[in-house]
Amino acid sequence: MIGKLIVSGFQDLLNLFYPNPCLLCQDSLQQSEEIICTACRLQLPETGQHRGEALIDGQTKFAGKVPVEFVYAYLYFTKRGKTQRLIHALKYRGNKEVGNLLGRWYGNQLKTDIHLNDHIDLIVGVPLHPAKLRQRGYNQSDWIAQGLSQALDIPWSDRILTRNRNTISQTGKDRMGRWENVSNVFQISDPDLVTNKRILLVDDVLTTGATLEACTAALLASNSQSVGIITAAATR
Repeated sequence: MIGKLIVSGFQDLLNLFYPNPCLLCQDSLQQSEEIICTACRLQLPETGQHRGEALIDGQTKFAGKVPVEFVYAYLYFTKRGKTQRLIHALKYRGNKEVGNLLGRWYGNQLKTDIHLNDHIDLIVGVPLHPAKLRQRGYNQSDWIAQGLSQALDIPWSDRILTRNRNTISQTGKDRMGRWENVSNVFQISDPDLVTNKRILLVDDVLTTGATLEACTAALLASNSQSVGIITAAATR
C-alpha cells in the first residue's frame, strides 16, 4: 500500500514538472488517462453505427460490388475536426499508438454491445506496399487492428493480405479513379489461412470504399467465409 502511494506521488510529481499533454486539447493528462483526456474523448463524434444509430450507411458503398457482412465506423470524419486531427497524428506524425487506442475503445464497444467477438475468426488490416511501410515505419491500419484484437480477443495478422503494387495516393481521386488505382493490387499470401474464415478487415478512414472493396474481393476469391469491415472513421 505504501509502495503504491509512493509510486503515485512520484508520478504526480513528474506530471507537475513534465506534463503529458492530451493530443487534442494539450491539457495535462491525469494518471488514468491515455493519449486523449476524458473531456476530449466524450466530445469525439461517435457514429453509433453498430447500434443502428448512424446517419451514414457504409454498406451502400459496396452494394452490387462485393458482398460484405457489415461496415462499421467508429467516428465521423470532418475537415478540421477532432477526428481528422487524430487520423493525421496517426498517419503522418508518428503517433501510431493512437490507432491502438481507437481500436481498443471501439473493440470494447463492439464486444459489449453486439458481441462481435463471437462472429469473427481473424482480423487483418489493409496493407501498405513494402516501400511505403519502410518510409512511414509502420502501418496505421495494423495498429487499429491490434487494438481491436486486444479488445475482442481475436487473432490478427499483418502477413496474410499483401499489396503487390505501390499505387499513388488516393487523395483527390473520385471513386472510379480510386478503383482503377487499386484494382488487382492486393493478394493473399497463403489462401489456406483465410479459407472458411470470418474475416474482419480494418482500415483508417472509409471514403469511397475502393481500397476496401479490392481487399474484400481478394479475400473472398481465396474462399473466406465472409468479410466484415471496420474503420476508425468515415466521412458522412
